[in-house]
Amino acid sequence: MAHKPSDYKSGVYVDWCPGCGDHGILAGVQMALAELGLEPHDVVLVSGVGNAPKLPHFVKANGVHTLHGRLLPFAMGIKMANPDLQVIGVGGDGDGLGIGAGHFVNAGRRNIDMAYLLHNNGVYGLTKGQASPTLKLGMKTKSLPKPNINEGIVAVALAITVGFTFVARSYAFDLSHLKEMIKQAITHKGLALVEILQPCPPYNDINTKDWYAGVDRPDANGKPQPRLYKLQDTGFDPVVHEESEIFKKKVAGMEKAQEWGDRIPIGVFFQNPFELTFQERFAKRIPSYLKNPPAKQQLKDENGYSSVDLNEFMDDLKTS
Repeated sequence: MAHKPSDYKSGVYVDWCPGCGDHGILAGVQMALAELGLEPHDVVLVSGVGNAPKLPHFVKANGVHTLHGRLLPFAMGIKMANPDLQVIGVGGDGDGLGIGAGHFVNAGRRNIDMAYLLHNNGVYGLTKGQASPTLKLGMKTKSLPKPNINEGIVAVALAITVGFTFVARSYAFDLSHLKEMIKQAITHKGLALVEILQPCPPYNDINTKDWYAGVDRPDANGKPQPRLYKLQDTGFDPVVHEESEIFKKKVAGMEKAQEWGDRIPIGVFFQNPFELTFQERFAKRIPSYLKNPPAKQQLKDENGYSSVDLNEFMDDLKTS
């Protein structure tokens, strides 16, 4: 059955600020789901706390709005319980790289087959503009009394380092590019990150929509020179074609991720199709897992008594 982006509108009023990049990200998610032809009941969106994590409220699909920084363990648990679901994590830079940084790192070790959309505006928008973990050292946005005293985390480089097997970056107001990055993340076999750069009009008065468009740096003819450029247009190849080049590709992706200022790359930085997913690793230990995962098991009979037969599980353990 063909779907339209409007098929994924929940009907809940979207209460983000005018001009917020989250509006573009919401549209990109709905467009990607429609083009992939995913049924709403086969999709689960999992979020933490902040402005970005409101997104599951606005998408007609299964959604879990969980604790601050804890979306990844929730999402991974859902995927392990039912490997047939398309699980997508959605959260902000503060949620994912502040309180949630430990989960971010350990998720990379597991390579669970799911996508994570990380909204990055450099500030804590929900709590009035404090510096987030991604804000660059020395930047002073409008809510800060003094310039940021901490180094900023480069999400793309960190994801490559800790083991994400698909790592990309896009921009909230380039809907065509954003949609494609989300589609690739969802269809990638393994743990995928899409960092999404987004303006925050109320609190980040530096990395604005005009700043990304290069309005402040016109050429000789007065035409703005956009800061964002697409890696695909430069011949950059992020894909690991044989296992011997994994390290080289990781280094190349991390070097590109460090570019910031007048030139900011978007696109795919790293993609490794060789790494086994956590589900595949688990199935090697317990062969019955994929055909009979927890979510498909009957847990009780009509009288409320346990109907779980552990014989096959015990046999698997004995032979593993």
